[in-house]
Amino acid sequence: MKVARIVFSSLLFIAATATFSLAAELSQVVKTLEQGYATLNDLKADFSQRSTIRAMKREEKGGGELFIKKGSARDAMFRFNYTKPKQQIVSNGKKVWYYLPDQKQVMVMDISQMFEEGNVALNYLAGLGHVSKDFSITFADKPRDAQGNYVLELTPKKKSPALAKLQLVIEASAVEQLISHGQPSTPFPIVSSTVFDQGGNTTRIDYSNVKTNKGMDSSKFTFKIPAGVEVVKNK
Repeated sequence: MKVARIVFSSLLFIAATATFSLAAELSQVVKTLEQGYATLNDLKADFSQRSTIRAMKREEKGGGELFIKKGSARDAMFRFNYTKPKQQIVSNGKKVWYYLPDQKQVMVMDISQMFEEGNVALNYLAGLGHVSKDFSITFADKPRDAQGNYVLELTPKKKSPALAKLQLVIEASAVEQLISHGQPSTPFPIVSSTVFDQGGNTTRIDYSNVKTNKGMDSSKFTFKIPAGVEVVKNK
């Protein structure tokens, strides 16, 4: 019986691998991602983050709430409210505030500086590009995860010290909806994203309780600097 189970599992894996070798199916998953995101106006989600620092063999965990409001060109706004570690990253589409309350310090920079430093993953999350334009895309070695979601591997076409590779897990039901009805079931079909930098460090973010296109006031993306906090400007 045990041997039969192993053989059956192997056959399932071979069948899945054969199915995912088709370029057309890869294009359908990418289309789910891009076509869904094109309809996104705003987003609220919970997130959990896990970063692995290779040189120090250390793992750091965090999480909180994420807010995004899309604009035109580089006017997209975002807000990460971390509950652990306690910090905030806020942008009104022009400025970025990185607030560390325990250190009573806030760093301020133009948003262009953040993107010039190679944060292509945040470029995508903030709605500042199309993945097929910025990345070469393939399926990962294991094209589907344990829940059946699709796993994409994206390599930036423009080399960046901050990003060697980006992995995105795409909700299977959103892809199925696109295939059957021509439109993904959600504007944000990303289950998780993992950034790999050139040093072998990784940062994975898992998204949950996602709510889209509910209407969001732009005032949420303006940061008021608390009294007594040191302001450090990144020029």
